Amino acid sequence: MTTTHTTAQPLAELQKESRMGAMGTTSTTREVRRIDISDFDVRKAEITDQLWAASVDVGFFQLTHHGIDLAKVREAFAMTERFFALPDSVKAQYPLKKALNVGWESRAQVRPSTGTPDQKESYQITRPHMEGLWPSDEELAGFRATMLAFEAQCWTVGMQVLSCFADKLGFASDFFTHAHNPQSPHYQSTLRMLHYYAIPAEFHDKLGLWRAGAHTDFDCLTLLFQQQGQGGLQVCPGKEMEAQEWTSIPPDEDAITCNIGDMLMRWSDDQLPSNFHRVKNPLPGEYMGPRYSLAFFCQANRDTVIEGPAQKYLAITAGEYLNQRVAANFKAY
Repeated sequence: MTTTHTTAQPLAELQKESRMGAMGTTSTTREVRRIDISDFDVRKAEITDQLWAASVDVGFFQLTHHGIDLAKVREAFAMTERFFALPDSVKAQYPLKKALNVGWESRAQVRPSTGTPDQKESYQITRPHMEGLWPSDEELAGFRATMLAFEAQCWTVGMQVLSCFADKLGFASDFFTHAHNPQSPHYQSTLRMLHYYAIPAEFHDKLGLWRAGAHTDFDCLTLLFQQQGQGGLQVCPGKEMEAQEWTSIPPDEDAITCNIGDMLMRWSDDQLPSNFHRVKNPLPGEYMGPRYSLAFFCQANRDTVIEGPAQKYLAITAGEYLNQRVAANFKAY
């Protein structure tokens, strides 16, 4: 895939995001579809139709029977909790490198929608750029092997879903698989471990802080894993952004919650809308403890050109695109 360069300019995605900071209202009628992807090769045509319909209509969906064993998901979460339990002085040895989207940060992500830091810490794993950023086995035994194995499983599921979208867009089925080639030095798909801080007692009646402000994702496709009892995720379809009507997504450890990201929206010439989501603070009486989640971002390799079939948007490399989005979010680094 060839490289192209475009003149840096404010992205329309950022302008939209800056308008999404209001509390809005809550809807309980919006459907989040659950799509069974078992027997994928045999049922691909059926699965493709279901994924496309859910993505065009809502932009969010949940995958069931996705092939990642629940024990492996729980193992990844256990390792995530152990990592974030390390002293800050240890985690600070592996700081966020914003240009590469790797490493650890705490309260550094400032959403354009809120202008305030998300109340969380995170650690990003992007395969080609991890030199010097892995905790030692003395600090956290087995961490590297466990998280890389989980990352690879996420990549496989993500490429299955993206192959369905490639078929619908008129690309070769393996178009997005090549665009996310993990063997390339330009690979930039990321596994992100997240820890939303427990709400201190003195803030239980103050809802001014979001755990994560409203945003769309930068990528093609996000795979989100949640733990039972640790809710807060809310979604709002991008095409309904003016109404700011939000739907809560209850955690279900048997399902992967997926959403279309801005890269794929561009690549599809807006046929597949990226959607807003946020993590709200709990209401009085709800669980106030820590919230952990795992997100895998299918982000096309840096040298890949994002250009839709109808060329609605100027061509831009995935590397340039991601640089602009990260720069607008991680202002402290």
